[in-house]
Amino acid sequence: MAITRGNRFPLPVDTDRESGLETLRAEHTASAVRARLQNRTHSYLRDVIYGAIDGIVTTFAVVAGAAGAGLADRVVIILGAANLIADGFSMSVSNLLGSRAEQQQLERARHEEQRHIRLLPEGEREEVRQIYAAKGLEGETLEAVVEALTEDRDVWVRTMLTEELGFPESGRSPLRAAAATFLAFVSFGVLPLLVFLVQPVAGLEIPAPFTWSAVLAGLAFFAVGTLKSRFVDQPWWKAGVETLALGGAAACLAYLVGLVLQNV
Repeated sequence: MAITRGNRFPLPVDTDRESGLETLRAEHTASAVRARLQNRTHSYLRDVIYGAIDGIVTTFAVVAGAAGAGLADRVVIILGAANLIADGFSMSVSNLLGSRAEQQQLERARHEEQRHIRLLPEGEREEVRQIYAAKGLEGETLEAVVEALTEDRDVWVRTMLTEELGFPESGRSPLRAAAATFLAFVSFGVLPLLVFLVQPVAGLEIPAPFTWSAVLAGLAFFAVGTLKSRFVDQPWWKAGVETLALGGAAACLAYLVGLVLQNV
């Protein structure tokens, strides 16, 4: 119902705002909060964006460099396909090892904190006290928080890991991170090479294949940017243009290198 002022001037109800508040209320009931916290999942957006952009850049770099050097389409296909698989696998393995190293670092820090709590509990309590004092707590409230957090050894250790050392409460899966990187690399990286692959398979003669490859690479960069905008607070067009500009700059550099070295 509209709200009236003196029964003369009805004020419109912001139905979108009311609907949004209802949704927020539903998401913040005790059962909804409990379910959300119990089913938290890690984001692999960074791995997807990283793999996709690198896949487009490196594959198009091969195409651009070969085109700049005047190499045959057959050579472009061989070099591009080799890069697509080898570099994609290399990136995924690097991500796997890097993510695993982060997990190992977390476990080492966990053991160290357990040792410190066992040997110097009062010193560790003082660390907790100063951490939460820096957040603005003081007096009896501060002491109650310190007492509550240090009653349970596991809670105490997790608090030190997150608040003192800055580790996440739990790490991402190294295998999932590596798989996300590889799949994004291959899925997006194949696009600049697609026109060269279609020609021999379909028996077609596509005019200016490098131009089409550049167009596909540009669309791929823009698509990656718009995909990112769905998960971050950025307009889709701005994210797309930003990714297109940065990726296009790398592609132009590769083409220029091919031009410079074409007579070598």
